[in-house]
Amino acid sequence: MALQSTLRSKLPNVKTTIFTTMGNLAREHKAIDLSQGFPNFETDSTLIDLVTKAMKEGHNQYAPMAGYYRLRETIVQKIEKLHGKAYDVATEVTVTIGATQAIFTAITAFVRPGDEVIVIKPAYDCYEPAIEVNGGIPVYLQLDGDDYSIDWEAFRSKITPKTKMAIINSPHNPSGRIFSKNDMLKLQDVLKNTNIVLISDEVYEHIVFDGATHESASRFDDLASRSFVCASFGKTFHVTGWKMGYCVAPSELMREFRKVHQFNVFCVDHPVQRAMATYLQNERHYLDLNGFYQQKRDFFLNAIKGSRFNSIPAQGTYFQLLDYSDITDEADEKLAKRLLTDHKIACIPISSFNVDNRNDRALRFCFAKTQETLEKAADILNGV
Repeated sequence: MALQSTLRSKLPNVKTTIFTTMGNLAREHKAIDLSQGFPNFETDSTLIDLVTKAMKEGHNQYAPMAGYYRLRETIVQKIEKLHGKAYDVATEVTVTIGATQAIFTAITAFVRPGDEVIVIKPAYDCYEPAIEVNGGIPVYLQLDGDDYSIDWEAFRSKITPKTKMAIINSPHNPSGRIFSKNDMLKLQDVLKNTNIVLISDEVYEHIVFDGATHESASRFDDLASRSFVCASFGKTFHVTGWKMGYCVAPSELMREFRKVHQFNVFCVDHPVQRAMATYLQNERHYLDLNGFYQQKRDFFLNAIKGSRFNSIPAQGTYFQLLDYSDITDEADEKLAKRLLTDHKIACIPISSFNVDNRNDRALRFCFAKTQETLEKAADILNGV
């Protein structure tokens, strides 16, 4: 009997991600790519030079399993200054290969077969496969497509005796919405007196607009006591290909996290950690991102004022949803592919993030691009 006939997939429903699909089509059709969430401009040359310096100084062997101590120390100092929460450098922070690895590791450390995990939809597509491959059961809370606000009583109704974990994401991909202080307080109230572990995906922590504040789970005592807060240097410093992030959590949670981490990746790129530790000393490198990306958001939205797309300005992230209800009734995936093949512009259909591929008649566009790219994209969208 051929081996293939006896194999049984642990992820039978997982297909190629919409990001890979649209990215490949964008390259094939030589389209302007506003689909995947990566900048098309270079990072600060200072950071490149710091990595080069670390390599030339010989920091090319294994880093400590939990991460280079000075980097962990700097992360802890940053969080305490921004959010008022003091994590222990030795036991409560781990440097990871991006936030996706941190999320996968946290899920793997705690979710057993039959455990339920609440996932707020639309959701980034790495959550559910990580739950399912560990035998867990995703339990969905589908947000309304108008403003993607959260009904916390509906969230409460999803909790059962089998609920092991919940996952939140703010600033939220794909909607661009941020969780307010009131949202976080309501979440804290819902989870209080439970044993539910929280994963707070905060990869866009330094990209919020219009004077708003990023309300990290670290700011709220009860949430912090049960949370893995996951973050991304790749998103923050325009180096998504470096796959560099971190995770903070109380020591009793981080102890279990590291048991999985050490046998999964063991440690993370050493010279990049050294560079990050130095680069983070200048807080303007991350605090100025809000203004940097707000300028791009505002430029993009102003440039498409002549189009038939409708929008509510993103509150955070570097993604903007555009509503196409005034243009066509067709499914968002069909329109996204038609925009790509006929108009040479790539985006992401929001149905890919929703329960049962619900069509919200909205497309996600990444504005982490050069002004020239955004101008070309706007010219196309204005002509649709």
